[in-house]
Amino acid sequence: MRTLVLNAGYEPLAVVTFRRALLLVLTGKASVLAEDSEPVVGPSEVVARPTVILLKRYVRIPYRRPAHVTRRSILRRDGHTCAYCGRQATTVDHIHPRSRGGQDTWENLVACCLACNGKKGNLTLGQLGWKLKIQPRAPHGAACYISELERPAEAWNEFLRPQAA
Repeated sequence: MRTLVLNAGYEPLAVVTFRRALLLVLTGKASVLAEDSEPVVGPSEVVARPTVILLKRYVRIPYRRPAHVTRRSILRRDGHTCAYCGRQATTVDHIHPRSRGGQDTWENLVACCLACNGKKGNLTLGQLGWKLKIQPRAPHGAACYISELERPAEAWNEFLRPQAA
């Protein structure tokens, strides 16, 4: 029952309930880009349930400080994929180990599976001969602040641009 709201520039802005989305559509503030197969039945009409809506006017997003570095945000940024082997990631790893002066920064932390984390230990990538499958960077844009995008609905996939890697 969630609806993805896209700004007039097609960037993700928020995730709202379908009732709020329906209100935006019925008042003419948004248009429906994708709808669910189950309609909303009202007393006098039947309306399609929106799953993705596009605002008609651009909403300026106020400046936000860069997102905090947390385990959850690192896993979300990397798509829960291990940066070393590509399998399902459940933890994070310091590229340059903390024991050797590595910091907790966006550029030094990557998502990692338990097996690779155990093998790497406090060694550097050069010592192991490993290469990263992704280039870690700080996330940008409004999408990094929308926690509901961690588990997107199927209908949203074509409207969500891949995160910058």
